[in-house]
Amino acid sequence: MRQNLAMTAAIALGIAAAAFLGAGLVLTQFGLRYIHPLSGAAISVPSFTIVFILISPILLRGETIVWHAVPIFIAVGLVFPAVLTIITFASNRALGPVVTGALGNLSPLLSVGVAVLLLHEPLRLVQFGGLMVAVLGVLAITVTRTDDMRDWRTWALLLPLGASVMRGFIPPIIKVGLEIWPSPIAAGLTGYIVSTLTVLMVERIRTGRFIVRAPLAGKLWFALNGICNGIGTLLLYAALGAGPVSLVAPLYATYPLFTVGLSVLFLGNVKITWRLVVGTALTVGGVVLVLIG
Repeated sequence: MRQNLAMTAAIALGIAAAAFLGAGLVLTQFGLRYIHPLSGAAISVPSFTIVFILISPILLRGETIVWHAVPIFIAVGLVFPAVLTIITFASNRALGPVVTGALGNLSPLLSVGVAVLLLHEPLRLVQFGGLMVAVLGVLAITVTRTDDMRDWRTWALLLPLGASVMRGFIPPIIKVGLEIWPSPIAAGLTGYIVSTLTVLMVERIRTGRFIVRAPLAGKLWFALNGICNGIGTLLLYAALGAGPVSLVAPLYATYPLFTVGLSVLFLGNVKITWRLVVGTALTVGGVVLVLIG
């Protein structure tokens, strides 16, 4: 009974994480109208870190630090969300949110592979088939040229592909840390503090300042983006604490569905086509196979 509840929680948290992270990609587009991607990261990540630190005494009440897990969470924080945010913002600027989300969706293949090898998680044939179908579905939806990516160059594809590799390795590593110290809140707080120091140092080296100088509208958009991504990240940590990587990674990887849906509503650069309908059906069908596998 307890295991069933944990799996249900992992499913709900994984889908919620995808929704927030998918929305974050769309919010980035509004912020990039005013601010360079690197400066955007120096606003986005610290914005949620400040909120996180303020509420951490309540969230971490009664927690006992397990020091063996801290280096793992610090190592994750150097990449996620700091470096991943910078690369994603740069990719968003060069390619738009749809293609950035599409190529980022290759990450569950790596996540599940690493989880099977490193954590010895079982992977049933039905689950693997569902994973492949879901990935194909999202790719069918998102790999198409839209108005926001008419000028991109081939080299720019390395940005979302690099982010995809990082995003693929992060969940299994987080899972290793959570096996030692099962506290998603502590893991997330540690990662965000390290990430904040990282993006602020990048901004200092690039501009000579820690504080970004930019229009207020751009700062507000990236602050909202940071809170949205932060909530999504915490939900991802919680999902990984409740369930296996092989279940959470495919759910988390459906975030491009939310990006496309919100892009249709707010950016107006995606039209409803048969590709979109078929891709959605494949994605939903693939996720169902993963869940029943």
